[in-house]
Amino acid sequence: MSQEQPMKPQLGEEAQDSNNNVYGHIQEHKDLTHERHGDRKNIQAASSGEHVLDRGHITIGEALEATALTAGSRPVDYSDAAAIQAAEVRATGRTNIVPGGVAAAAQSAATRNARLTRDDDKTKLSEILAEATSKLPADKPVTRRDAEGVIGAELRNDPNLTTRPGGVAASLAAAARINQINQSSPKKE
Repeated sequence: MSQEQPMKPQLGEEAQDSNNNVYGHIQEHKDLTHERHGDRKNIQAASSGEHVLDRGHITIGEALEATALTAGSRPVDYSDAAAIQAAEVRATGRTNIVPGGVAAAAQSAATRNARLTRDDDKTKLSEILAEATSKLPADKPVTRRDAEGVIGAELRNDPNLTTRPGGVAASLAAAARINQINQSSPKKE
């Protein structure tokens, strides 16, 4: 009696083309982001001794923008503000927050949100983190150490000592994993 293995579905040409198009759009967005912001930040990062931005790596600003997409409808709280502050400090290399920057806006929103009762009136993560890349005076690729620092900040400031799925810490951790994979895989020309 022979046992047959079920066949795995194969992607048709149309599905394969669709996957290629999605990847192409993602790469176009990343290229446009680097064209708009890359030169200024590359110079600042290089002068501060940080790694220069690489097209194959996700930056802290981009990871924050991803959070706006994954958890953007959630009101900003103190743990979010702390995680955003830790991310900004790591991106800029400064020990203090930038006046009018992403972290300052997050802290202000968390304080305001704590006083409000209706979620509809509260400031959402998407309002703070949209265009985060352009709001940071410097940016750099996310490393494991950056992700660990942001995770620690989010944990310390959460009453339940947890991080949120799709939140700031989760986004930076995912970006760090992707960057580590990109760094260890051979470059294709």
